[in-house]
Amino acid sequence: MASVLVVEDDQFVRSALIRHLSDAGHTVRSVGTALEALREVAHVPFDVVVLDLGLPDLDGSEALKMLRGITDVPVIIATARDDEAEIVRLLNDGADDYLTKPFSFEHLSARMAAVLRRSRALAGDAPPSRVLTVGGLTVDPLRRQAELDGTALDLTRREFDLLAFLAGRPGVVVPRKELLAEVWQQSYGDDQTIDVHLSWLRRKLGETAANPRYLHTLRGVGVKLEPPAGAA
Repeated sequence: MASVLVVEDDQFVRSALIRHLSDAGHTVRSVGTALEALREVAHVPFDVVVLDLGLPDLDGSEALKMLRGITDVPVIIATARDDEAEIVRLLNDGADDYLTKPFSFEHLSARMAAVLRRSRALAGDAPPSRVLTVGGLTVDPLRRQAELDGTALDLTRREFDLLAFLAGRPGVVVPRKELLAEVWQQSYGDDQTIDVHLSWLRRKLGETAANPRYLHTLRGVGVKLEPPAGAA
């Protein structure tokens, strides 16, 4: 069971979500504004946040960016908006999943279960993982820490997930479809989702797509991580 924060200003929807989630055994707190949500996650360690976009004080997409600035808690967007471009943008901004209203509680439960499985495995519920070393890059999946040449890397949760997945397969070209399935837990998606995170990750590794050191993209095939030429 999980600790859930419901961020929803529609009292009817909010009450229904609270009732269903509580009946399923989850611990539920709820708020109706973005600012209340930010205060909650700053003081309470939630397992997952269900976030509506149409909030009265701040659009949920902006609230998502602010949430990502203070926590890596998994966020499931729940909204009536169904524009594909916006879905991609929200996923790029750090959402873990997206549900379009109206949706059934069974659908929400399934999405929550998938997000929580991934989150808990990465947080250390899975057996301890060895530290991964690729050239001057070290990645500790258990402690969720990464260093480059002895300097700690400040990575978002998704950046770390992507780096750790590739570091566990050094020199292997990983297809984009596999990255979406394993890192994003999505069976579909736009290549832009991966490209944006690769760009951010490259910047933190001190490289560019034009002059790669660790991250190499093979057009039409996938992505691989390998040590720079001449590295031990």
